Amino acid sequence: MATCVRLSTGAEMPLLGLGTWKSSAGQVKAAVMAAIDAGYRHLDCAYVYQNESEVGEGIQQKIKEGVVKREDLFIVSKLWCTFYDKPLVKGACQKTLTDLKLDYLDLYLMHWPFGLKAGEELLPTDDKGMSVPGNTGMLDTWEAMEELVDCGLVKAIGISNFNHEQIERILNKPGLKYKPACNQIECHPYLTQEKLIKYCQSKGIAVTAYSPLGSPDRPWAKPEDPSLLDDPRIKEIAAKHKKTPAQVLIRFHIQRNVIVIPKSVTPQRIVENFKVFDFELTKEEMATILSFNRNWRACVLDMFKILKEYPFNAEY
Repeated sequence: MATCVRLSTGAEMPLLGLGTWKSSAGQVKAAVMAAIDAGYRHLDCAYVYQNESEVGEGIQQKIKEGVVKREDLFIVSKLWCTFYDKPLVKGACQKTLTDLKLDYLDLYLMHWPFGLKAGEELLPTDDKGMSVPGNTGMLDTWEAMEELVDCGLVKAIGISNFNHEQIERILNKPGLKYKPACNQIECHPYLTQEKLIKYCQSKGIAVTAYSPLGSPDRPWAKPEDPSLLDDPRIKEIAAKHKKTPAQVLIRFHIQRNVIVIPKSVTPQRIVENFKVFDFELTKEEMATILSFNRNWRACVLDMFKILKEYPFNAEY
């Protein structure tokens, strides 16, 4: 069974990675170490998660112990939107590398298709609480991303939260040097993303699913929101395979050749989430799970809605 996706660059990207969004600084080092011990070789990070320094400590510890070598790992990070002005991109990448204690990233993503006003604040807002846009277009930022590949700081570059129209603009950019290797998007049975995944895969762009378990610990969750892990239909399929609902939700992506990055800081769950290569969902079960789609997003981010490049108004 395949455990990797081959990127357009030729690199192999592990299908299963550890997500680190919302993993607090006090817990994430131990989570990273537990994940590497459990067999994870792909770690998904981002500047805006504000925990990269601890992630780096966990990685270093495992390299020091001889459990892994740097080249065994596939490390992903993301350029935050307040660094989209061309002169800021390299410094932002270098800050991430310093925090992670690495000399290169395997994949570096533009976190969103829009820039935000440069400065100290991660989420610059006006007096109405709405986001303040930056003044650099995504195509200019992409050129600065390409330069990171050329100077050896990153092996591959990609995007996150881009809709197909935005991807199309990058692919059609005059003088494009490197096409995006990956698009990281929210995806789970309530947001199956069939059109966008089909589009990306048809263009040789790998897809990574974030919030594959529906992000139950997102800070803005409401009691009436649907809960994937408690969905009786998922539980029923899990019971049939003697697996947990989380394992079924992770396996669902793997069978679509979609990379998946469940987040946990609980060692037992980290181990459990990796045990998804020893069973297979039937064609019928896959079709059933796809039928749960209701275009429900855990990550809508209302403050971004006024931005011209807000990606989620498009059909896909």
